[in-house]
Amino acid sequence: MRSWFRRHATRVYERLLERELSGTPTHVAVIQDGNRRYARKQGADASDGHRAGAQTTESLLEWCDELGIEELTLYAFSTENFERPADQRAALFDLIEDKLYDFADADRVHESEVRIRAIGETDRLPRRVRDAIAYADRRTEGYDRFYLNVALAYGGRAELLGAARDIAEDVDSGMLDPNAIDVEAIENRLYEGPTREVDLIIRTGGAERTSNFLPWHANGNEAAAYFCAPYWPEFRKIDFLRAIRTYEHRENSWRRKRARRALALIRAASGQELEEARRILGRFRGSLTDSELEDIDVPVESDHGLGGD
Repeated sequence: MRSWFRRHATRVYERLLERELSGTPTHVAVIQDGNRRYARKQGADASDGHRAGAQTTESLLEWCDELGIEELTLYAFSTENFERPADQRAALFDLIEDKLYDFADADRVHESEVRIRAIGETDRLPRRVRDAIAYADRRTEGYDRFYLNVALAYGGRAELLGAARDIAEDVDSGMLDPNAIDVEAIENRLYEGPTREVDLIIRTGGAERTSNFLPWHANGNEAAAYFCAPYWPEFRKIDFLRAIRTYEHRENSWRRKRARRALALIRAASGQELEEARRILGRFRGSLTDSELEDIDVPVESDHGLGGD
């Protein structure tokens, strides 16, 4: 009776959280931490924890589809993981290989038009894992409705260092003018991977750090971060909805900050600067109180109204 009541209460709370959300992130990145600790707590082998975590990953894909999220990046195997004992690495490679083939052949993947890609120094992975990556890539290469990026042999610092070296070599050879180095020049030299900037990073397992994960795509976008105690196999839809609520709160705070900055600029600027400030303020007008706006005449153009961008 108690377990039934708990499940019923959980479903009710899930529906409440969903109703409270007014928007969702476009791109979510997840650090799936705690598989081994979960296994130890259960008195099982580490490989059992990783398999349980893989089931949570499948559920996460369903939740993303339900909420209209367009891109998901999973931190499956970092460059630091190569330092693990050989038997642990082999078990992880077995699981990654199996899941890549399973996902590539799953009906729901093709029905939802999921594009599966691996990002990272994949040439460092065993041949059998690289073959599974290539298979998943071929099977889903025509899809673009949802992107699933699997970070394998990935390290954010190594990615940025590689881009810096490539740029230095191109400048030294005369192929690139130093004055032409811009955001696009750097992004063209990063791992082929995410199609969008990261809006929200989730980390399970209790640690409150992003562990060198997608520094360019997340930090540059000031992505929201949600840290939670459950180990990855214990992560529930409620936890996911709470993470999205954190993103929504950060987004609303960001909009208010931009609006107040534009309001301050209107009070101090003139001419072209004034028009630009008014345009920005028009986009974020709904983030300010009436008292903050009452002494300012702010025309809101229809192309830049709330939701216009």
